Amino acid sequence: MKWTWRDIDEIAVDLAERHPTLDPLSLSLQDVKTLVLGLTTFNDEPDAVTQSILESIQAAWYDEFED
Repeated sequence: MKWTWRDIDEIAVDLAERHPTLDPLSLSLQDVKTLVLGLTTFNDEPDAVTQSILESIQAAWYDEFED
């Protein structure tokens, strides 16, 4: 299955699994976007994302990082 920008929790888990030592809060939103676009499980328009979605991905990823 391929994720879209609306699949926030799935993207966060995928990022946490691929970057287990990377603290998401140390990244800019542009860095988060770049990492999401690099996921093989992601397939959506790169410019279809909003700042709010990127912030939600970053927060969900941080929750995974803390667990």
